Amino acid sequence: MSFLGGKGKNQPTLDPSPRTPTPSRPSTSSPIESTIGPNTHIKGDVQGDGGLRVDGIVEGTIELTGNLVVTESAKIRAQIKANNISVAGAIQGNVTATRVEILDTGRVWGDLTVKSLLVNEGAYFRGETIMPQDLKPPQLQPPALVKDEEPSGADAGTVVDVEVQE
Repeated sequence: MSFLGGKGKNQPTLDPSPRTPTPSRPSTSSPIESTIGPNTHIKGDVQGDGGLRVDGIVEGTIELTGNLVVTESAKIRAQIKANNISVAGAIQGNVTATRVEILDTGRVWGDLTVKSLLVNEGAYFRGETIMPQDLKPPQLQPPALVKDEEPSGADAGTVVDVEVQE
């Protein structure tokens, strides 16, 4: 038996190609586990722990811990709670989410309670946006005075430039 290409019994060979690990999912996205097809009309409550893609019609409420994808053919008349929402179709109803993106074909009628909102050019949104974070607007303060120029008298802080003109 020869090591390099000689005659010998068939021996099992090791596969030199590395095994590809199972792709890890980013923590911000969840897989779409359920789909409501384009020929489906649901009236009632939809609840789930995963992601949902809607191609059809939903009336009622949608509560998800995952993401919601609303395709161009989708029409939703519902109160919605989800992690992230991408809207290419139409939604009528109030939405609560971490992040909402209204794509150029998306249309939303209702109030949004979100941490992050993206509205693409061409999108339609009619409603109120509420961002519940505890951010305060900047305080407008007058400019600080230089220590050497402390104001005194009635003209304190007023600069007058006088030139004699003939």
